[in-house]
Amino acid sequence: MNFDDTPTEAAFRAEARAWIRANAPHDLHDELAAAGFGQPALRSRDLMSAARAWQKQKHAAGWACLHWPREYGGRGATPIERVIWDQEEGVYGKLSRVFIIGHGMCGPTVMAYADEAQKRRLLPPLAAGDEVWCQMFSEPSAGSDLAGLRTRAVRDGDDWVVDGQKIWTSGAHLSDWGILLVRTDTEVPKHEGLTMFFVHMKSPGIEIRPIRQVNGESHFNEVFFTGLRIPDAQRLGAVGAGWRVSLHTLMNERLSIGAGMPTGFPQMLELCCRLEAGGGRAVDDPAVRARLATWAIRTSGLKYTAWRSISALSRGEMPGPENSIGKLVAGRTLQEIAAFALDLQGRAGVLVDPELAEAGAAFQAMLMRSPATRIEGGTDEILRNVIAERVLGLPPDLRADRGIPFSRVPTGSAQ
Repeated sequence: MNFDDTPTEAAFRAEARAWIRANAPHDLHDELAAAGFGQPALRSRDLMSAARAWQKQKHAAGWACLHWPREYGGRGATPIERVIWDQEEGVYGKLSRVFIIGHGMCGPTVMAYADEAQKRRLLPPLAAGDEVWCQMFSEPSAGSDLAGLRTRAVRDGDDWVVDGQKIWTSGAHLSDWGILLVRTDTEVPKHEGLTMFFVHMKSPGIEIRPIRQVNGESHFNEVFFTGLRIPDAQRLGAVGAGWRVSLHTLMNERLSIGAGMPTGFPQMLELCCRLEAGGGRAVDDPAVRARLATWAIRTSGLKYTAWRSISALSRGEMPGPENSIGKLVAGRTLQEIAAFALDLQGRAGVLVDPELAEAGAAFQAMLMRSPATRIEGGTDEILRNVIAERVLGLPPDLRADRGIPFSRVPTGSAQ
C-alpha cells in the first residue's frame, strides 16, 4: 500500500481543499461535527433544504458525483479523486448523505442499464440534487433472501402491472424516483424470474407509509403497489435478468455504506478518558482497557483494509467483494461500543435528552440506530456468505430451493 498522493493527486487535493475552504457552509460546521451517528445532522434548520443547497453549489462548480461522466452531471474524475474529495469534504459530507442512495446505488444502475436518452434525462438532476431516488428491494416475506421476493409484475401490452409490498425503503417519502425489483416469472428458479424497473414515486398505485423507528425518526418506509402501471420502456436490463442488475446495485450499495460507516471508537475512547466510574476514570479499569484494546485493533484493521481498496483505486483497479468486510465488522463494532458506553453510564444510560445525557446522548442514539447497520445493505449472514464464497473461495451454502421453480418453493403458510 502507498499512503502518499501522486503529484497529480496532490494537485487535485489542493484544488478541492481550496474550493471547500472558499465555498462550504461554514456556519453549519460545528453543528455537523457534533452530530453523532443516529442523530439528526442538523437541528437548527431543515436538513433537506441545506442538503439541496450544498449539492447545487457543488454541481455548479463541477464537484458533484465526480466520477460520473460530464454528460451525466459529473466531472469525469478518477475513482481515487472521488476518494480524495470525500476526505476533504469532511463533515460537510453529512449533508450529501441525503443523496447517497441515488448517487451511490441507483445512479450507477441507471448508467449501466438505461438507454442514452433516459440517462441524459435522469442523471443530471440526480447529480444536481434536484431529484431524490430510493431503492425498493426488501420485502416482509423475503427476509434477507432478496431472490425470494413476491411483488409481482404482469405484462399488459406495453406496460407492466405491479402489485405487492416493499419494506425498509429508506427515503421513499422524500423521493421523486426509485428503482424497483419485481417478480415477472414464477415458473423458473427464483433468481431467474426477476426484472428491474425505474418508476416515478408519485405514480398512481403507489402508497408510502413511513415507519416510526425506536429513535423517533421515520427514515424507513413501507411501500405498497396496487395496480401500478410501469411502461416497459422503464425496464432496466432484460426481462428475467433482474438478479444480475440487482447485483450491480448491491455491489455499489455495500461499497457506499461500508466506506462511510463509523465504529464509534474515537468517541468511546474520549468518554473513557473523562468518565468517572468506580472511584476513578473508566480508562483506569483494566477490564475497560482490554475492551478498548480490542476495538482499537479492530478499528485499525478496518482502516488499513479501506486503505488497501484506496490503493487499488489509485492503481486503476476496482475493489472487489472484500469491501463487505468493512460493513460487517464496523456494524458489529458500532453496536458493541454503544452498548458498553451505556453500561458505563449506569442508570444515566437511559437518558436520551442531549441536554442531560453524557456526550450529548450520542451513544444512546448510536445504540438505537445500530441494529439497522447490521441489516441494511446486506445482513451479517449474507455478508459472511459473500466473504466466504467470493473472497475465501469456500463452497456455497446448500440450498433446498436450488433449481426449483419459484411457484413450487414451500412457504410457511403452505406448510
